[in-house]
Amino acid sequence: MPLSETIAGGVATVEMSKPPVNALDIADGYALADMLDGYRRNPDVRVVLLCAEGRGFCAGVDIKEMQSLPDNEGILEANRSCFEAFRAVYECAVPVVAAVNGHCLGSGIGLVGNADVVIADDDAEFGLPEVDNGALGAATHLMRLVPAQRARWMLYSCETAMAAELLAYGSVLDVVPAVELRTRATEAAILIATKDAATIRAAKASLNGIDPIDVRRSYRYEQGFTYELNLRGIGDTARDAFLRGDRGGEAPSA
Repeated sequence: MPLSETIAGGVATVEMSKPPVNALDIADGYALADMLDGYRRNPDVRVVLLCAEGRGFCAGVDIKEMQSLPDNEGILEANRSCFEAFRAVYECAVPVVAAVNGHCLGSGIGLVGNADVVIADDDAEFGLPEVDNGALGAATHLMRLVPAQRARWMLYSCETAMAAELLAYGSVLDVVPAVELRTRATEAAILIATKDAATIRAAKASLNGIDPIDVRRSYRYEQGFTYELNLRGIGDTARDAFLRGDRGGEAPSA
């Protein structure tokens, strides 16, 4: 199963495991949203640790699945499931700590950019390959991780940024060797779990309430341009080229 869950000591550990690159399909996005939404009704959960097994955190959506669906169903459902997954991280009733290993691309940016705390290993790289895939989206979340002008360059160029750079911006709390990532992220989650449960939930709600950007509306606005590019045939052409191996890289889009 691509998603696993364990709950202990107030910490819900949600692990993504979908070799080879943790590219999430449509059902995975909805399943993650359902899992995170469920913590609103579970008083035993005080914090979520979102992590991944394998050589990368998340490389985006499953382009093979998108291209296998008829008409526009692939792009429509992939975008809906991404919207729900990103929303659920942001709206989770308790703080979400993201432990980022290796590549964090496309949908990975959407998940991590909406997390409350980010801890990464020293090989972690963050980026949006959307332009190369004839799509847009998750710049909303990238701009929560890097300054606006840097985000613009990363979107236009598809250039990635390493974890050390994000640490300097303050959007990543800590960067550690890969072998220490899960331990360090768990320590951060446990610290939050020791706080009063009602107060922590209130703190999460209050921070969302004063957020200057409505991430749901902003991301939905971005998705409108993805739909437009898809109607023009640009998205299909780029995704087909990706599947044929005409372009380098391994990152689908959000």
